[in-house]
Amino acid sequence: TMYPLEGMDGEWLGGEIFDELSVVDETAPDQVCMVGASPAFLRALEQLKTAAQYDAPVLLQGETGTGKELAATFIHENSSRREKPFLTLDCTVLTEALFESEVFGHERGAFTGSVGEKRGLFELADSGTLFLDEVGEMSPSTQSKMLRMLESGEFRRLGGRQTHRANARIICATNRDLKQAEWFRKDLFYRVACLSIQLPSLRERIEDIPLLARTLLERISRSTAVPYHLTAAAIGLLQQYHYPGNIRELRNVLWAAATTSSDGRIDAEHLQLTEPFRASAANTDQGTPHPAPAAASDNGHDDIAATQSNHSSLDEIEADYIAQLLAGCAGNRRRAAEQLGISERTLYRKLKRHHLNQAKH
Repeated sequence: TMYPLEGMDGEWLGGEIFDELSVVDETAPDQVCMVGASPAFLRALEQLKTAAQYDAPVLLQGETGTGKELAATFIHENSSRREKPFLTLDCTVLTEALFESEVFGHERGAFTGSVGEKRGLFELADSGTLFLDEVGEMSPSTQSKMLRMLESGEFRRLGGRQTHRANARIICATNRDLKQAEWFRKDLFYRVACLSIQLPSLRERIEDIPLLARTLLERISRSTAVPYHLTAAAIGLLQQYHYPGNIRELRNVLWAAATTSSDGRIDAEHLQLTEPFRASAANTDQGTPHPAPAAASDNGHDDIAATQSNHSSLDEIEADYIAQLLAGCAGNRRRAAEQLGISERTLYRKLKRHHLNQAKH
């Protein structure tokens, strides 16, 4: 946008405002969530590592909030282009008029208010990586222009006659099935999907939630200067949730819980979960939600007190979680207690109550 400005000597000048469409936010909370040990996560991680070894275009597919930009960053930082720029273009904010100016750049005088030349993102990402987020939102006209650029590596700035070349690796992301989408050009799809990687939803990697939650809480703690920890009841409740918003929703749930915790201890009562709970994928599919566990109260020992109506379900959740955690710790009570954020004595009482007393010291 062009604005007239009067200089100190009375001379009139032109001021131009640019909206930044390409930003890499290294402080974004999602940047810490490339962690996990579930089979679904490890399978996707291996594919990302393989993609990093080549220069072929990559299409990242996954639901909203699964960390597609983080995955693209991972590919770039593990590739031979790691020392070169990584730029992001959000295709949802691009109009057809903006596309050529932002991606190809423009020459001085190319349009009203254009007071100087501007290099586009494709040129700026030369020898690096250009990440096209939500590429499925491009209009048919924009898709055609993108296809020509990707096939030849050549482009002209808006208002210019000179042909430029750039060697930017393209990584695209979408939450849609572009192969079946009638509005998306098939020739462009095959051009951007030389390597196609499906990122798992959070409900496909429920076992990663304790690690993800702790990682996110560490990031939140750095922002608030308050150390947070989750009780067993809170972790059990988090693992019963459906997560339509995936990791992004988990982060928001934990942020909300942190704001309501006065001492850094986050229990089930602090978690604001609104979607149906799930006992298993089968129950979710059949529309049978798992009952929500009651708030926890430990009288200083992290014990879980459930109301009579859901006492059994909550005990089962806690017992199953502790049993799984002990198995992962090879039966070592001390390690398990540390991961739960409770004392070994408190853990012993829980083991006794749930008849899980066969653990090692």
